Amino acid sequence: MKYAKKSLGQNYLIDRNIIKKIVSSVKVKEKNIIEIGPGKGALTDEILLQNPKSLLIIEKDNELSKILKSKYHNNKNVKIYNSDILSFDLEKVIKKNSAIFGNLPYNISSQILIKILKFSKWPPKFEDLIFMFQRELGEKIVGKFKTKNYSRISLICNYRLNVVKKFLISPNCFFPKPKVNSIVINFKPKKDKSLEIKNVNSLEKITKVLFSNKRKMINKNIKKLFDTKDLKNIKRLDLSLRPSDISPDLYYHLAKTLEKSR
Repeated sequence: MKYAKKSLGQNYLIDRNIIKKIVSSVKVKEKNIIEIGPGKGALTDEILLQNPKSLLIIEKDNELSKILKSKYHNNKNVKIYNSDILSFDLEKVIKKNSAIFGNLPYNISSQILIKILKFSKWPPKFEDLIFMFQRELGEKIVGKFKTKNYSRISLICNYRLNVVKKFLISPNCFFPKPKVNSIVINFKPKKDKSLEIKNVNSLEKITKVLFSNKRKMINKNIKKLFDTKDLKNIKRLDLSLRPSDISPDLYYHLAKTLEKSR
């Protein structure tokens, strides 16, 4: 039995009921499916049972990639890339009518999500995103305004994605057992362009600067982003607010204002 590599954050999902629950989150039949970090193929096997139109797999581990290529070599609908998802051009290979699955390594899960949120074309070609995260991070991703989990990543995520459903997974469902609970979240891309920001990097910059001192008022940090003239033209902006007191819509407006001021 191949042991998990700690350096790659590998924890193999072994509970059949949970595997079926994840795959049944969306309709797979006749869809183009992408799976990130399939490990030994537990989720992959269940996806193939649902007869997808195509299945594209991205696996960084060289040994696992060889095992997967051998396992599925007779299936012409399966294509496997031995590649690091963080450097892989995911947007380029996605087809229309797609769903993306990922039992993500805890150590890079937020980076993978942000990579997708930064796709140059939006709405994207995928229709569903089904990702597993460490519970603590997952709760921050779906955190609502005026709750303790409201955060930078929830602001960025909420700009482009809607949360459709979520459920928790016990450490007992994995080998080796992680020390924390996991959460599966099913997202759908937002198609409303009324709050359009040209580049998500602008929103990322705004939130990074303001949340760098999340317990303090924004009056000092915001001056690192805007001059006095720009600040006067931003309606509803109270410089005595703390980062967590600012609504998502106002953050999006700040990002648009930053782009105009450049």
